[in-house]
Amino acid sequence: MSRRYLIVGAGAAGVAAAEAIRAADPAAELTILGEEKHPFYSRPGLAYYLTGELPERQLFLSQIRPFRHLRVPVTAIHPDAHRVTLSNGQTLSYDRLLIATGSQAIPLPLPGADLTGVVKLDTLDDARHILKLAKRDKPAVVIGGGITALEIVEGLLARGMQVHYLLRGDRYWRNVLDETESRLVEERLVEEGVQLHHRTQAAEFVGKRGRVTAVRTTDGRLFECRLVAVSVGVRPRMELAQAAGLHTERGILTNEYLQTSHPDIFAAGDVAQVFDPFSGATVLDTLWGTAVAQGRAAGRNMAGETAPYRKEVPLNVTRLAGLTTTIIGTVGRGPDEDLLGIARGDSETWRQLPDVIAAQSNFEVNRLRLLVGKKRLVGALVMGDQTLSQPLHHLIARRADITPIRDKLLAPNAPLADIIAAFWISWRKRHAPSPEL
Repeated sequence: MSRRYLIVGAGAAGVAAAEAIRAADPAAELTILGEEKHPFYSRPGLAYYLTGELPERQLFLSQIRPFRHLRVPVTAIHPDAHRVTLSNGQTLSYDRLLIATGSQAIPLPLPGADLTGVVKLDTLDDARHILKLAKRDKPAVVIGGGITALEIVEGLLARGMQVHYLLRGDRYWRNVLDETESRLVEERLVEEGVQLHHRTQAAEFVGKRGRVTAVRTTDGRLFECRLVAVSVGVRPRMELAQAAGLHTERGILTNEYLQTSHPDIFAAGDVAQVFDPFSGATVLDTLWGTAVAQGRAAGRNMAGETAPYRKEVPLNVTRLAGLTTTIIGTVGRGPDEDLLGIARGDSETWRQLPDVIAAQSNFEVNRLRLLVGKKRLVGALVMGDQTLSQPLHHLIARRADITPIRDKLLAPNAPLADIIAAFWISWRKRHAPSPEL
């Protein structure tokens, strides 16, 4: 009899798991349960859809192996009975279940939050709604921090709107970027026409006939607007897991095989809280690549393999105010006043700083910041010129011993790029695989 697999969630982790299961168990009875009406699409691509750089049809990603996809929400999981209940009253049985429900935007609990025109960016439908509201030369307000807030700012700007960006703190994304990096981003935003407002907190959304017309701040100012975009972080969607009695903290707790506290239920993606060997903590990740890797590992383990998930060094390549920026490993620390939870496209590992020293160099918009431990690099942020992004990722992931160049890196006004480039060449030669005889 074929083994029955259910996957709750049709995003990156869920689809990756389905493909891994199909590869390992071709006879499997496999069903994905998802709430969205659309085929599988690229969540990171929504930023480029907003700016008009990417047509909607190019968001949709091909799937290598077919599988059954039901666009019906799951309302309950019954672990002991190995069964789920759907919103239409139907029940489905399973042998192995994956929870890959992802995360959702955290709303601001303010008066007027339910007005038409108060928007978020979680899904393709959200992006479509934003584009429907966006009108040239009309004012818009964006509230929050992290990558998604900036994606919305740049999307609205590209659509010709007058954008007010409200930051509760004194600079952008302070728990990942340092002060120089924040200022580089902010200066470019201002040059593009964004009106930045630091230390500015929304108190209520003002509306007329059910539609938002303005944002009132705690100091009494009124920002008139056609739409308000809120991006203050995301929260794992773990309500189903909690109701089913699974162990949770900030996310669904898993072991090294991505099993939850019930051995036949697995979790992967934004919703999973997994062990991070680099920090020794269990962490959340909202990176697309991490979701895919976790989904693949979970799928293989569900199909009967023994494939422990080894969390890789978190990496994200993004664009901040037009600056290509690569974030690798551990680069920041502390809270961010503009975020109520982890941001999308983020990793808690980035803020698990051990005892390190920062080394940095920059020239105009090209910037390199290294987090230097006693014997190895633990993190890097590369802004602008991306020549060293891949070498740095390899050196950090392989835990390369940088003792020979550590003092050089920490010297005043050190030419970091030159030092790393030369070290990379020699390190790669020493660690290149031996040619076959």
